[in-house]
Amino acid sequence: MALRLLVAREHSCLELTRKLSARGLDPDAIAGALDQLIDEGALDESRLAAHYVAERAGKGFGPQRIRAELRDKGLADSLIDRHLQPMNDTWPEVLARTHERRFGQSQPSDRSDYAKRARFLEQRGFTPDSIRRLLRFPD
Repeated sequence: MALRLLVAREHSCLELTRKLSARGLDPDAIAGALDQLIDEGALDESRLAAHYVAERAGKGFGPQRIRAELRDKGLADSLIDRHLQPMNDTWPEVLARTHERRFGQSQPSDRSDYAKRARFLEQRGFTPDSIRRLLRFPD
């Protein structure tokens, strides 16, 4: 059953444990099955993190949001950092592309517009500093 879940998409150990427990399977059987899947290479949290970071960044999400989502999946911070770190030079491009997709190429027209854009980008997981650098609203 766990292998069928992995065919659809990558899962973390925590996600599979939750799904299989919800179906009433024995915790010892779940642990054994997960160990076997890890040994066979069918379950690989590093592969999940790499794929997830690339997919979510491609959809315009920032590092803070992606980090939170991967933590919810039960991945360790060290694993998350290992996959977010290589994109440090790419985040400004992802931020600019996300902003342009939503708001076009124009800069904020007033403080209200600036706040609206900043809220949107912050909800997408970008840092306040990076948002300020992008929007450059004059004081």
